[in-house]
Amino acid sequence: MIKIGIIGGAGYTAGELIRLLINHPQVEISFIHSSSNAGNKIADVHCGLVGETELVFSDKHPFEDIDALFLCSAHGDSKKFIEANNIPSKVKIIDLSTDYRHKDASHDFVYGLPELNKDKISKATRLANPGCFATAIQLAILPLAANGMLKDDIHINAITGSTGAGVRPSPTTHFSWRDNNISIYKPFEHQHEEEIKQSLMHLQHNYLPTLNFIPVRGNFSRGIYVSAYTKCDKTLDEMKAIYASYYKDAAFTFVTDKNPDLKQVVNTNKCLLYLEKHGDKLLVVSMIDNLLKGASGQAVHNLNLMFGFDQWEGLHLKPSAF
Repeated sequence: MIKIGIIGGAGYTAGELIRLLINHPQVEISFIHSSSNAGNKIADVHCGLVGETELVFSDKHPFEDIDALFLCSAHGDSKKFIEANNIPSKVKIIDLSTDYRHKDASHDFVYGLPELNKDKISKATRLANPGCFATAIQLAILPLAANGMLKDDIHINAITGSTGAGVRPSPTTHFSWRDNNISIYKPFEHQHEEEIKQSLMHLQHNYLPTLNFIPVRGNFSRGIYVSAYTKCDKTLDEMKAIYASYYKDAAFTFVTDKNPDLKQVVNTNKCLLYLEKHGDKLLVVSMIDNLLKGASGQAVHNLNLMFGFDQWEGLHLKPSAF
């Protein structure tokens, strides 16, 4: 049994993380920090947890009592928090912000995409959890890079649910605007592109393709649906074999022969991949739950790897039957 703490406990990703960890057989939550909610019951903020926990938010963070710390802070705040606090070296850190995803000499965080860095994650003490768009897109194209098959532009259309924008309402996330609506944002310049390129270069050093990435706001709450295509001179059967081989040991990523629906992954930690060939083009469909495989579920998967637990521990989640 390990003890964990959570910093920034009021947002959507923190709520999902708490939901997973209170049902994780190897974990005990020591504290959930939120200055603005200190003293309030967790279930009063994350209402889906009514009847499941009596934990309350705290304005304290006793690092000496824990084995692992999750940072669910806003982008930019995780780095400030780490620099401002003396966190014992024995405490393993999993950061869900973008602060440490880009590898450089200023930090020793491991990039936490299990399908790419599983061995490094299992030895890591500090880990940067990937972005949601970055997770879904990388899983669609990593086998191509791993086999030196990226030789042309990659065209990516990806639609995300409103929870990807966080819990605080904005003009483009509140229900009246989002419902019965669809729009693009940050075309060709989304912040997740850099971590995608970083992974592609890790696998295929000699060529970095142009990513023509169009992010789309969807009129649903959770999930990411990616369709990506690029030129490819192999047959569909050859490509299916390449993808099956790359993901043969992946706990949560599956290649399917049936064109999947987004609801098959919502409320799970799965990624489903579907391939088609159209002339000289390979089309890859990739879909995940942005709050789970794209955030908190992946963070728990990484926790399991870092502490040597079964990869599915605490993640036996089921999608809706309808």
